[in-house]
Amino acid sequence: MTPGGRAPRHVFRWDLDKTYLRTEFDSLKDLVKSAFEDPADKQAYPGATAILRSLRAADGHRICIVSGSPTQMRSVLAAKLALDGVEYDEFVLKDNLKNILRGRFRALRSQVPYKLPALLASRLGTAPAPAETMFGDDAEADAIIYSLYADVLAGRVAFADLERVLAAARAYDDEALRTLDLARRAPKGDVVRRIIIHLDRRSATMPFRRLGRRVVPVFNYFQAALVLYADGVLTARQVVFVALEMLDSRQFELGTLATSMQDLVRRGRLERDIALRLADEAAEAAAAGALAGRDGLPPFHTISQQFRERLRQLGGSATGAWIGGVDEPLDYVRLVDEEHARRRERRRDGHR
Repeated sequence: MTPGGRAPRHVFRWDLDKTYLRTEFDSLKDLVKSAFEDPADKQAYPGATAILRSLRAADGHRICIVSGSPTQMRSVLAAKLALDGVEYDEFVLKDNLKNILRGRFRALRSQVPYKLPALLASRLGTAPAPAETMFGDDAEADAIIYSLYADVLAGRVAFADLERVLAAARAYDDEALRTLDLARRAPKGDVVRRIIIHLDRRSATMPFRRLGRRVVPVFNYFQAALVLYADGVLTARQVVFVALEMLDSRQFELGTLATSMQDLVRRGRLERDIALRLADEAAEAAAAGALAGRDGLPPFHTISQQFRERLRQLGGSATGAWIGGVDEPLDYVRLVDEEHARRRERRRDGHR
C-alpha cells in the first residue's frame, strides 16, 4: 500500500550499490571499507536523490529497495537515505551472514537466486500495481534479472524454462523451489514499463539492445530523468530540478547535460520531439515563475536554449526510432550462462 493506505498505481524498484550509492566493492578491502563508513561518508550519484524525492512526492507511488548489501548494514544505509531525505516503503537486504553460517558460499555472489524471489515476494506482499519501473546497474546482472522478473509476471516464461534458468544461475534446491512457488502465486500482468540501468562500469550500450526496448542504459541520472519524462512519470519541472542537483554537485556542466540529451536521442532512446517539448515546457515554467533560480547556477532559459541547440545540431537524421524492430523472446539460460562467464573473467583479471 502507499502512505495514504491506497493500492499503488506505480511501483519503483531500486537497487542501492552502484545504482543509488557510489560503492566500491571490487576487493575485500573495498567491502570492509564500505561496511565501516559513516552514513555521511556515503555518496549518492548526482541526480538520483532528486529523482527519488520526485517519485515519492506523487500520489500512488510506492518505493521499494532491493539491494545485495548485507542486512548488517541496514542501520547505516537507512541513516544515509534519511540524511538525503529519501523515503521508501520497503527495504530488503541480503542475509549473507546466514549464508556463511549455513556454508552456502555460492549464495554470497549469486544474484538471480536472491533478487528474483525478493522481487516476486515484494509484489506478492502488497496490493499489485498496474505499472512498475526498475532501476539497477551494470555491475551485476540487474538488466537480466529485471527482464526475467518482468517476463515471468507477463507469462512469457514457462515454469519449466524458469527451472532451467534457476539451475543455470546455480540456485540451491530450496531457493529454486521457493522462487517457483512465488512465481506461481505472484499477481500477473505485463506491468514492467521500464528498466533503467545505470552504467557504473561504463559498459557499452549496444549489448543492451538485445534485451529489448524496455531496457534503457544510462550514463547519468539526467538521462534517467529524461526517460521518465518521456514515460509520463516526471514533469518538465522535476527534470529541471534533477539537472540543477547535478549542476550543483559541480561534477557536471550544462554542456555535459546537453550532450547527454543528445546521446539519448542519437541512440534512439528518446524521441527528438519529446526532447523539444521538454525544452519548451521548462522554459514556460520558468517564465511563469514556477522555478526559482539558485545562486551560481545557469538560469532556466539558458538551460532550455542549450538543450535546443544540441538537438538542432542533430538535424533531421535522428528521429528517435529504435533500431532493431520488434523485441525478440529472450533466452535467459544463455544470458545467465554468459553473465557467469563474464564474472569469472573479471575475477581472473582481478575484479569482482
